Amino acid sequence: MIVGEIFARLGQVALVGQLLVGVLLGPTLLGPYIGLTSVSTELSGLQLVATFFILMTAGLALSPSQVRSTGAMAAGFGFAIFFLPFLLGAAVVHLLYPGLGTLADLFVALAISITALPVLGVMLREFNLAESRFGTFLMNVSVVNELTAVSAFAVLLRLYSGGTDAAIAIATAVGTVALFLGSVLAVHWGLRAARRSRAWERLVEWFRTTWRSRYAGFAILMVAALGAALFSQLLGLTFLVGAFYAGLLVTPESAGRREHRELTLVFDAISWGFFIPLFFALVGFSADFRTLGASDVTLLAFVALVVFAVAAKVFVGAGVARLYGWSGHESLGAGFLVVSQGTVGLAMAVILLSEGVISETLYTVIAGVGLVTMIISPIGARPFVRAITAERRANEEEARRTAFEFSLPSSKMGRDPPT
Repeated sequence: MIVGEIFARLGQVALVGQLLVGVLLGPTLLGPYIGLTSVSTELSGLQLVATFFILMTAGLALSPSQVRSTGAMAAGFGFAIFFLPFLLGAAVVHLLYPGLGTLADLFVALAISITALPVLGVMLREFNLAESRFGTFLMNVSVVNELTAVSAFAVLLRLYSGGTDAAIAIATAVGTVALFLGSVLAVHWGLRAARRSRAWERLVEWFRTTWRSRYAGFAILMVAALGAALFSQLLGLTFLVGAFYAGLLVTPESAGRREHRELTLVFDAISWGFFIPLFFALVGFSADFRTLGASDVTLLAFVALVVFAVAAKVFVGAGVARLYGWSGHESLGAGFLVVSQGTVGLAMAVILLSEGVISETLYTVIAGVGLVTMIISPIGARPFVRAITAERRANEEEARRTAFEFSLPSSKMGRDPPT
C-alpha cells in the first residue's frame, strides 16, 4: 500500500507500485537471496481468492441498464479496440511464439487486448476527467470492451475443455456461455420485478429491523457470487468467470440504490484495501522476468509484443475517435488511455496458468506486457489530457464571456442583441 501511494504521487497508477513490490521480492530480483523463489501452495490459493475478488470488483462496476444505455458510438468504439487488437494479436503471437496452438494464440492475444476498466477509472479520476463527457464516454467504451473480452474468454475456455470435433465444440461453448448469461440476466430481471412489489418492500424493511448480524448484506452478496461461480464451474466455464458476471446480479436496479451503495462501499474497502494490492504483488512475485532475457530471441519477442500491444490500442483508439470527429488531442488522449491493461487481463493469465493452458514463461510475458502498458498509458496520455483540459477551460471561458456580453444593454455593447 505504501509503495502504491508513492507511485500514485509520482503520477502513476498505484497498482504499478504494488506489482513492482512483487517483482522486487520475487525470483526476478531479491527472491534468490532471501529464499523466495517460487509461489507456495498456500500463496497460490490466496492468489485465486484475490483473483475472485478482482473479477467480482470489475463485475460490480457494470449493470445491464448501463450496457443498454451505451450509445452506438461507444459500443462501436469498445468493439473496435477489442476485436482488432485481438485478431491481429493472435497472428502476431503465432509469429512470435510458433507451436503454441491456435487456442493458446487466442488466449494470449485476448489477455493483452482487454482495456482495464478499474485502471482506466483510476486514471480518469487522477486527470479530473471522471465527470466529463469525455471520461464518461471512455468508461462506457471500456464497459463494452470488458464485457466482450470476458464473454470471448468464457467461450474459449469452454472450447478448450470441449470435444475433438471443432464445430460441435464451438457450438457447445457458445451455447454454454449463452445459457449462463441468460440465467444470470433472468435472475437480475426477476429481482428487479420483485423490487417493485409491496411485499418486497415489507421484506426488506423486516430484514433491516430484525437481522442482527453485522454486514449481512455483504454476506448475501458473497452467497450470490459463490452461487454464480459454482454454476459457471458446473457448466465448465471455471468459477472465476462466474465471479465476474455475479456483479450483474447486484445492481442499483435489482438491489436498490441504498443497498447497492452500502454493499459497494464494504466490498470496495475489502477489495481495494487488501485483495487487489495483494493480487498485483503476487502477480509480480510469481513472474520470473529473468526468463525474458534467457535469449535474444525471447527478449525480442517480448519487446515486439509490448510494442504491438501499445501501438494497436493507440492507433485503433485514435483512429476510431477521429472517424467520430474528435480533435487530434482528444483522439490521441483516448488512444493512450485505453492502452492500459492489468486487473482482468492479469486475472485471465492467472486462470490460464492454473488451468495449464499457458506456461510460466507466457504467464510472465502477459504480466510484463500488463506492467509496461500500465506505466506507458498515463505517461502517453498526460500531454494530450492537458491539452483537452486547456481546450475545455478555454471553451468555458468563451461561453461565460459570450453570455456576459449578451446580458449587457445593447447601447453598451455597440450592437443590437441577437434575435
